[in-house]
Amino acid sequence: MDTLFKEPQRQSAIGILILFFDTIRHYLKLFWAIVVLWIFKIDEINTTYLFLGIIAAVVIVAITAYFSYINFTFHLDYENQEFVIQEGIFNKTRTTIQLNKIQQVNINQSLVQRIIGVYALDVDTAGSNAKEGKIKAISHPMALELKAALLDNEKRKPVLPEEILEAPTQTNQEKPFIKISLLSLIKMGITSNYVRSFSLLLIAFFTILDYTQKLLGDDVLEKQNLESYVNPELIISTFFILIVVLFVMVLVLNLVRILIKYFDYSITKQNRSLLISFGLFNTKSTIIKPEKVQIAAISQNYFQKKMNILGLIIKQATSGAQEERKLAIEIPGCNLQEKDAILKLLFHKIPEKGIQLKPNFRKLGFALFLKIGLPLLGFYVFRNYNPTVGIQFNYLVPVYILFVAVIQFFKFKNNRLYIHNDHIIKQSGAWDICTEIIEPSKIQAITTSQLFWHKNTNIGSLTLHTAGGNIAFQLGNFTTIKHYVNWWLYELETSDSNWM
Repeated sequence: MDTLFKEPQRQSAIGILILFFDTIRHYLKLFWAIVVLWIFKIDEINTTYLFLGIIAAVVIVAITAYFSYINFTFHLDYENQEFVIQEGIFNKTRTTIQLNKIQQVNINQSLVQRIIGVYALDVDTAGSNAKEGKIKAISHPMALELKAALLDNEKRKPVLPEEILEAPTQTNQEKPFIKISLLSLIKMGITSNYVRSFSLLLIAFFTILDYTQKLLGDDVLEKQNLESYVNPELIISTFFILIVVLFVMVLVLNLVRILIKYFDYSITKQNRSLLISFGLFNTKSTIIKPEKVQIAAISQNYFQKKMNILGLIIKQATSGAQEERKLAIEIPGCNLQEKDAILKLLFHKIPEKGIQLKPNFRKLGFALFLKIGLPLLGFYVFRNYNPTVGIQFNYLVPVYILFVAVIQFFKFKNNRLYIHNDHIIKQSGAWDICTEIIEPSKIQAITTSQLFWHKNTNIGSLTLHTAGGNIAFQLGNFTTIKHYVNWWLYELETSDSNWM
């Protein structure tokens, strides 16, 4: 193996199988509707033609995978400081990535790759929605060698072959300084992401119901004589049982998702960076460099606080909200000591809150108007047009008002902006209290706004734009906001920070 990557190299030969299965998966995504139709109409299809078609499809996919493997090469151009990937069967593509623009290199392994014994390597740079470079099948030693070579550009100096030889490649020899236990993952699974899990259940239910109706051609719910099975005296008890069952399903779904995704979560120090590895079936390994971290977000609710666990999300440079969520690194279930150790590595010190800015009470009033006033207005208009239906929900109005009012009050109470010479901390949330931390040197742009009816009360809004996302604070003291904005702009103009 040429560890210097000067000459174009192919993926592992066994990687043809990965390309084969990947091509099949790609075609199934395109023609899944036809496949489903074949399954339900298999009795009406000529068996001979069906098997001949399957054999022809397998042969075509195998040929496509072989030529994809032959035409895929990658190498390092030391003279121009570039990582070059060439690929394509009919349309040849050459992807060139400057080494000093590489932000993140991930080593991943899906279940199929684990069985075959290869790894995938992804290369990310800031400013793109997709992976700029993706190698689907290489050995683990080669993946480590290539990752070390690609990330060896901290001082933006030319990457020399002899320097790559000296770079450490066997990261597994270092002992993780943080390892999230199975118990912590279980605690995290039963105390977080209720809304997400509930939404997934609803989507799955309505999707299955919709496809069932389309395949059978009838409305299953109308076809069944459900009224004969319903005892009016048991409606209330059945409703509460369904609520309990749904809650248990949400807990189980979220717990399984957390355990599968973050199993064996470990963080290892490596050359002033953090090497993060996790995953049960699909394992992922990624390096985080402190100077490239844009935002560190800490999330914790009441139950998690009692259990001494929290969630920590690290955001790096992205090109949009969708990519921001995809590339964010989540560290679930760490305790306060582990959180402080991570923050100290990322920011070289534990961030302090500093001066506190509070939003004006008008923010609470406006939130109550949007969340309570407008929905109630719509409800009463609907009730006037449909009195027999609307009156049945009158008893829910005070419950809704109380529930939303409590949530908005705690949102307002927890909404704070803390300003320190070295850090800016935004706190928000009603149940899950989120604390976002950035360094002033990572700010790319600042937006301030003030509506004309807020001038007399001297309140306004602030948005800090970073490459990892925005931090907004509404209706604070505008004089104080403008004072710190001028200071931050001065710091940005005089700073020599090098985080890209």
